[in-house]
Amino acid sequence: MSKKEGRKRGKREGKKPPRPPPPSSSSSSASSQLSGENSSGHTSPPVCTLLTVGQAFSGTQNVSSLQKDEAWRVNVRIQGCNLDHGYLCGTMEALNVPMADTPVVTFWEGEIVDGKNYTFYTGKWEASSEDDIRHWTKFPSFQPFLEQVKVDGGKSLDLINYPYIFMRWKEQYFVNVGTDCGLTIAGFYYVCFSCTDGSINGFYYDPNSSPFQKLELKSTNEGRSGFSFSFYELQ
Repeated sequence: MSKKEGRKRGKREGKKPPRPPPPSSSSSSASSQLSGENSSGHTSPPVCTLLTVGQAFSGTQNVSSLQKDEAWRVNVRIQGCNLDHGYLCGTMEALNVPMADTPVVTFWEGEIVDGKNYTFYTGKWEASSEDDIRHWTKFPSFQPFLEQVKVDGGKSLDLINYPYIFMRWKEQYFVNVGTDCGLTIAGFYYVCFSCTDGSINGFYYDPNSSPFQKLELKSTNEGRSGFSFSFYELQ
């Protein structure tokens, strides 16, 4: 989420029950990631014990603008995850948003870049392939894949043993506030998740918001909640 700046063309953001994920179903050198034309390029990303339903993360999102330095404290919890379908979802809570009287909670759905269900090219949400490359290259762990992504979006990359998982998170609606809260969820996050330590780095993209708002999260050990079956509910 971001502060509203200028014209916004976000979708209708009413509260509604989350839709279920699809039916349910982690280090190597960069040179081993190219799979060519065989089916090994169409495998799920690495199974990671820190990317599971109920796992919580805490950190900050830098929302600074030319006029003001500002960062929000952010909590994220995964509510659903299906690696076979490249899907996950969860909630995001921003705690110290100046224009809100209470913490602001949103529900988001994610696309896992696996070469089968989703590639590094977004193809929607007003993001061009140039926007994609510009954001993905901000992650050092993406650099080994740059040239191949330029060729086919990463369809021929085998990410099964790579220690990082790349994702996009798109907030779908506000959970506890109205659309007049002074925030927008018209954009989405480019996300890089470390299977080694559970850290998350991301950059928010919205043509009408301050560019490259950085999301930095670390996994926490608080109690888990959520469902990993073919349905789930917010806790």
